[in-house]
Order: sequence, then C-alpha cells, then structure tokens
Amino acid sequence: MPMNTPKQQADKVFRARRVITPTGEIAASVVVAAGRIIDIAPYDAVPDAGDVVEVPDDAALLPGLVDSHVHVNEPGRTEWEGFATATRAAAAGGVTTLIDMPLNSIPATVDVAALRAKRDVAAAQCSIDVGFWGGAVGSNLADMGELVRAGVFGFKAFLLPSGVDEFCHLDSAQLEDAVRAVAELDALLIVHAEDPHVIEAAPEPNGPGYADFLASRPAEAEIRAIANLIELAERYAARVHVLHLSAASALPMLAAARARGVRITAESCPHYLTLCAEEIPDGATEFKCCPPIRDRANQRELWNGLRDKIIDCIVSDHSPSTVALKRAGDGDFGKAWGGIAGLQVGLPAVWTAAPDWVDLTDMARWMATAPADLVGLETKGRIAIGADADLCVFAPDEEFVVDAARLRHRNPISAYHGRTLRGVVRSTWLRGEQITGDRPRGRLLQK
Repeated sequence: MPMNTPKQQADKVFRARRVITPTGEIAASVVVAAGRIIDIAPYDAVPDAGDVVEVPDDAALLPGLVDSHVHVNEPGRTEWEGFATATRAAAAGGVTTLIDMPLNSIPATVDVAALRAKRDVAAAQCSIDVGFWGGAVGSNLADMGELVRAGVFGFKAFLLPSGVDEFCHLDSAQLEDAVRAVAELDALLIVHAEDPHVIEAAPEPNGPGYADFLASRPAEAEIRAIANLIELAERYAARVHVLHLSAASALPMLAAARARGVRITAESCPHYLTLCAEEIPDGATEFKCCPPIRDRANQRELWNGLRDKIIDCIVSDHSPSTVALKRAGDGDFGKAWGGIAGLQVGLPAVWTAAPDWVDLTDMARWMATAPADLVGLETKGRIAIGADADLCVFAPDEEFVVDAARLRHRNPISAYHGRTLRGVVRSTWLRGEQITGDRPRGRLLQK
C-alpha cells in the first residue's frame, strides 16, 4: 500500500534504515512536502512521491545540525571569513542553520542599523539558513529592546576585553544592567564567562610555551565568572547561557543552580571535547582559543557533564582569522589570534572522540536539537513531523584525514589538520533540497 500522507502530496521521500529521531534510531521513510516533514512512515512503505532518496545502509539520516555559535565576520573582516565561505563550510559539515555572533564584523551588531547592514550583505550569499545574535555593550543597554523587535536571537556579552576594539566588554555594574534588561525583555543573554580580575592576576601569556598560555587563563576565571552569572540569573529570574565552557570544575555549581530552578544553560565545543593540552606542541598557535583547551582529565569531566545533562549542547565557536594573524609572533601565544576554525569538522571530530556510551541520538540532541531549542527554532534540528526537512546523510564508520587546504573555510589553517577523523558527511539537505553550492538557497531567520 502507498504510504499515507493525508495533509498534502509528498514531493520527496528519504528512506533509511537508520533515521535519528528525537526518541531514538529507527528504520523509516521520511516524507517531505514543500520543504517540511509531513510524515515518518515505515521503512518498507511504498513511496508515493516523485523523488525517492535512498540512504545507503552504511549511513544514517541525521537532522541538519544547528550551530548557534559562529563568527562569520562580514562585513568588515571578510578576509577572515564571509557568509559565502562560512555557509558552504557549514553545509559540508552537516550544518543547516547557524546563528552569527555580533563580533568580529565591522560594524558590530549592537544596533538595528548594524543588524540591517549585516543582513543586507548576507542576503544573497548563504547556502544554509542564518540568524543573528545582538551584542550587549555598555553603550546600548538601554536600547536592547529595539534589537529584540528587529529579530535577534539574544545578546552576546564579554566580561573582559573581546579582542576587537569595536565590541566593548561589560563591567560588573553593566553586566547586572544587562541581566536585568534581558529578564524584562524575556530575552537570552549569552556570556563569555571569564573573570577579568583572575585573568589580570595570572601570568602574561608571552612566548611559545603552551603550558604558559594555559596558566594565563586559569579555570578559576571561569568558575568565578559563572558563579556571578548564576547569582544574577537567580536574582532577576533571567535566562543566561554560558558560552564555550572549558573548565569542568564549574559543572557542580551549574548542576546545583539548575536543580533549584535557575534559568542557566551551558555549551561546550568540539575542540574542548576532542583536543587536550598534553598533545599541543609549543608554538602551535592554531590551537589557541579562550578559554583554553585544558588537560585530558578535564576533558573526561566535560563528557560526563554532557552525559549528566549539565552541558546542554555542542557548538563550534568557529572563530577564524587570516593565517598571518593566527601565526602572528611566529608561535608566540601572546601575540597570535585566539580562536579555532572548526565549523566544517565539528561533527566528525566529536564523533571520533566520543566515549563508548555515546550514540548518534546523543549527537543529534547535542548538535542539532538542543541548539535549536536554545534559540527557539522549533522547526529546526529534529526529524519530526512539522519540522523543516533539514537533513544530513552521515557515514559514521568512514574515515578521512583532515587537510586544512581542502576545507571550505576561507583560510587554510586548522587545529585538526592531519588528524584522522571518523564519520563523513555524504550530503546535506536544506528544506528537502540538496546543498550543492551552485546556488545559495539559505534564508535569513528572525526570532
């Protein structure tokens, strides 16, 4: 019998023996009409559709990933990364939706005019769907409501210098004002959580020694900043999100806060879950990021934080730059730009490093559903009836060696260069259409 699709006529069916749904892995036929999933039928149902995509038995059908932490940098620093290159790289890595950070573009996305400028330049370039964060800086705290009404997904804040002059950090009084403002707006504040006083008291990160750089960004900086965020979120009943959690020692306080109802969430990133300090050579500034990549024992505890649902999601913090900036100082960690460019390889990197208890349902939850839920995109990041048909065909057992020169990032430098990773993205689909790079079909999203 043909599969039953009573709501509207199907135009495409994806048949796979491994379909990763929010409730687990099943064999199924995912039925699509006008870019939306209208049915999830048995695998052996007879497709009643014009186009049938047969997923090979050695691959799984995952929801398209949602990456809520990407620095695209256009306009102003397009030579670091632009919307064309970033979204092509994202698609090659199985990502179908990204949310762009309000820095390091010029102007920074701290007012409606800057948001409009960013949307204008992105409009015809995106291979995937793109939304935007706003910035919370001292000068715009009274005007955050305008950005909310213009459609940003929330506000990014730094507690210490951001690395670029046009995006100012918040002092303690301004941070409290920002938390109060997002509570009143029912918005989300996402925070680079390192305490400036701890960093100022730490040794300067000069020279090629990775151990010296690591000492310059101690875990205590994250712990103290997160403790302050918890206190403010609790006081104002505000939604606060901890960006790029690196220090696993902060997990107990996050767990305790959430147990008593504090509205605080947290993310970590592929580089913290796959790379470790013991393996980073001196002078290898492609590994520099802030907060830093810590030791293997810390990494194990981050994985436990995911298992225990204290860390909600895994996102890239794709923070690219030119090769010259990344190599500035000829291996001096104090002078090189800090940031990992990993948008295209996040899924295989995490899958390669994952402990034995992790399955593809976990991966889809951490890298697709949870980031979509964080920003309120109910039709993204899940294979479910009513969701956008954003899909990724992923071969979990296939291996490849990362070659930075062949990645679709704008600049050929990668902390993963030369690594053998397990898991290959075979194809990526946006609203039921395969992303091939020939014609940008991504949409600009609003909250």
